[in-house]
Order: sequence, then C-alpha cells, then structure tokens
Amino acid sequence: MVKQILFLITLLITLGVFSFTVYRLAGWFRFTKSFPVGDYGKRFNRMMAVAFGQSKILRKPVIGLLHALVFWGFLVITLGSVEMVVEGLTGKDRPMAVTGWFYDFVTASGDIMAYVVLSSILVFLIRRIFMHIKRFYGIEMQKKSKWDALIALAIIFLLMKSLIGLNLTYLSLHPLHAKGLFPVSSRLLPLYTGFFSHTNTITLHEIFWWSHILLIFLFANILPYSKHFHVFTSIPNVFLSRLQPLGYLPNMESVTREVKLMMNPETAFSAAPADAPPPERFGVKDLEDVTWKNYFDSLACTECGRCTDVCPANITGKKLSPRKIFIDLRARMKEKGPGMVKLGREFSDGKSLLRDYVSAEELWACTTCNACAQECPVNINHPSLIIDMRRYLVMEESAAPSGLNMMFANIENNGAPWQFSPQDRMKWAEGLEISDF
Repeated sequence: MVKQILFLITLLITLGVFSFTVYRLAGWFRFTKSFPVGDYGKRFNRMMAVAFGQSKILRKPVIGLLHALVFWGFLVITLGSVEMVVEGLTGKDRPMAVTGWFYDFVTASGDIMAYVVLSSILVFLIRRIFMHIKRFYGIEMQKKSKWDALIALAIIFLLMKSLIGLNLTYLSLHPLHAKGLFPVSSRLLPLYTGFFSHTNTITLHEIFWWSHILLIFLFANILPYSKHFHVFTSIPNVFLSRLQPLGYLPNMESVTREVKLMMNPETAFSAAPADAPPPERFGVKDLEDVTWKNYFDSLACTECGRCTDVCPANITGKKLSPRKIFIDLRARMKEKGPGMVKLGREFSDGKSLLRDYVSAEELWACTTCNACAQECPVNINHPSLIIDMRRYLVMEESAAPSGLNMMFANIENNGAPWQFSPQDRMKWAEGLEISDF
C-alpha cells in the first residue's frame, strides 16, 4: 500500500509538470496563423511509411537501421511501461498477463529490443564522443546541443539497463512460473545466478523497478526542453506534413485576388468577398506571421543535420543552413512567446525572426531545390518558410538583390525579364528566312 501511495504521488507530480509544460507551449500556438489540414487517408498512409516505417531514416543503411531499431524498440517497450503504471497503481503483479499470447509477444519483443536498443545506444554514444560527424556541427549547434544529445542517450542507456535488470531479477524470483516470455534474459540468467540470493534479488528487483519508472518520468519531462522533444512530436508532424509536391510554392491569396481583379473583375469577386480585409503583412517577418505548422515543425526538428548535409548552398560555403532556420524559429518563440502571452499579440521587444535571427544573405542563398525537405526524416518543408521570408523582403521592403530588382523593373516596363523594349523583341529574326505557317 505504501508503494502504491508513493507511486501515485510521483505519477501526479510527473503529470502535473508535463501538463504545465504542454499548456505553456500550446499558449504560444495561438499567436501563429492557420494551416489547413485535410485528406486524412493520405496523411495516415504517409505517417505509416515515413514515421512508423522509418523510410527516410533507412536511406542510410547502417546507422539508419540502428536508429529505426531504437524507434521500434521504444514502441514495444512503451507497452511494458504502461503495464508498470497499472502495476504501480493497483499493486497487482504483471496485470497484463491476462492477455495470454499477446502478453507473451509483448514481453518477448520487449526483452529482445532492450538488448538491441542498448547496443545501438552504445554505438550512438561512441559516434557522439569519439567521431567527428560533420552534420552534428554548425553555427547553430551550441555546446548545450551536444550535451543535450549525450544526456538523452545516457538516460536511454540507463533505461535499458534497468529494464534488463528488472527482467533478470523477475526470472530469478519466478524460475518456474514467470509470466511472459524472456528469450534473451532467460539464457543470460545462469551467468548471474551466483550474484542473486532470494533476499537481495527482491531488493534489486524493487531498485530496478523504481529506477526504470522514475527514469521514464524524468525523461518525459526533460524532453520538451530539449531537441529530443521530437520523441513526442515527430509522428504527428509527419501526419500533418504538406501533401503537395516538394517543388510546389503556394500563392498568397491576397496577391492572387489582386491579379484576378486586374484580369477579370468577376473572377476576383467570386474568389473572395469584396469587403475582404487587406492582409496584415506580406510574407513572414516574425512569429505572428508564421503558421502553427511552421512552429510545430520547429518543435519536431531532430537537429540531425540531414537537411544541411545535402543543401547545395551550404555545401558550397554559403551561410544558409536549413536546420538553423527552424532552430532559430524555436529560439525566437522561447524569447518572445512569454511576452506575447502577458501583453498580447501586439507585444514587441524590438527584435524579429528576420534579421535578428535569420539574415537576408541566408535566405537568398536558397536555390529551392528541396533537397532539405526530401531528406528530412520528420517531413519538415524548409523552403516554404524561406520563401515566405523572402516575400516579406521583396513585397514589404523592396529588399531583393540588385539582379532581381533589375528583373522586376524590366517585367514592369517591358513585359519581360530582359532589358529590351517590346517593340524590339523580334529584331533578332531580321534577315532570317522564316516561312509563314
């Protein structure tokens, strides 16, 4: 009974802290713009392929497979964690055992994956500590990012160690009537027989049980404050990802309406109400201009660097790093979000996402090749935000590069990007024998 009371108090504290964190983050979303979501069937199929199937991760066959195994392992082990919560609240030993063959499958899978995940985490720790992987570094990657990754890997390592210890001590206490199947631990148990007496095995089992569940609770509340928040956000982010082809650039409704008005007044008024309010701002300058999906992308970013690693602008030495764009968006929301919650949407701290975080030089380096979006394992679409920030520069500040400004002027004056009068457009054909068709 004492164990159940202690567990209930711990669970309530964990849920309370986590709920506060989620509530705080959710409050910031209301200052962003809308993003349409539909075609749920297609979204579900994409989520199953990219998120659960890890199709993009597996493009790197070795390290990608290890990462996928860690992900799949956590899916199975999470079922065991749910059972531990039920056990902690009810005091019943192995309460899911009543499911029969399904419980055997879950425990066997969890036992196998505990060793697989433990081995994979060791590989990840070696890579992080001893190998200089280029995509793990960059101007946007601060020292705390490396420590963040190491701490998360260490916690996962300890989670697997405690789970393995829990399985071994459970088998030692129930050599003949263990509930569930433990194909790996049962074979390793003879190696530890000399270390286990009945008394210390009971103590060790309790230590491993509490260690495992407390590490889960700790990890859950650390994640929202680290890049590993993608553990919670990556799957829904893939589900909510953009369905249009990667090269598609959405038009601005207000601009489209004006163009239709010039070409056909009736079309313009059928496309939108005549008294439609003017746009607050063209493009994106700061947080209030991004969509909620843009901000969700920033929370789902794994900071893996695959986007920057394939970016042709970054490869050729330019300042652009697609990863940095969304790290900056997340950092800007942390900076400005609390002030907006207190004082409302009109709050200003004299800074903005554009220029104070992301420079115009970075934005204009983008070739919109979409290599970053193609490689992102959580389906973040980097070019869409970059283009919206460019739109602000062009349409609000006329701050395009000189070459583009010249092209804009030529289109306005000559109806074409070239600096030739429309009357001279066919001079190139003078003297050529061109037959009439």
